[in-house]
Amino acid sequence: MDFDRRQALTGIGLTAAVVAVAGPAKAEGSVGVRHQVFFWLKRAGNTEDRAKLVAGLKTLAAIPQVRELHVGVPAGTEQRDVVDSSFDVSEVMLFDTIADQKAYQEHPTHLAFVKACSSLWRKVVVYDTVPV
Repeated sequence: MDFDRRQALTGIGLTAAVVAVAGPAKAEGSVGVRHQVFFWLKRAGNTEDRAKLVAGLKTLAAIPQVRELHVGVPAGTEQRDVVDSSFDVSEVMLFDTIADQKAYQEHPTHLAFVKACSSLWRKVVVYDTVPV
């Protein structure tokens, strides 16, 4: 097999052009912003209120900027001093950028969720983080 320098250089040039147009590829699973929210219900332990809140949270997955959504309840893992399982419901959302997270906050579906479900909770704690 003969080495064709012209074909090799053309291939390198085409690859560089694709990268320049498409931009650098994101690493598999890379996330720009992790939005973690913990909810304490006004009527702690009330299964009907919890179900309403969970259903409301799941509607947020339809917002285009939400890359991934996980809705959960305390796992019931072993009791330790460092584990806080006092919340009733939690959600974790992944966004590519801070701008995407901001757009989510202003999205009509999010605003409708807050309006429909805010009467259910007594406390909300939010942790927004970015990778280091």
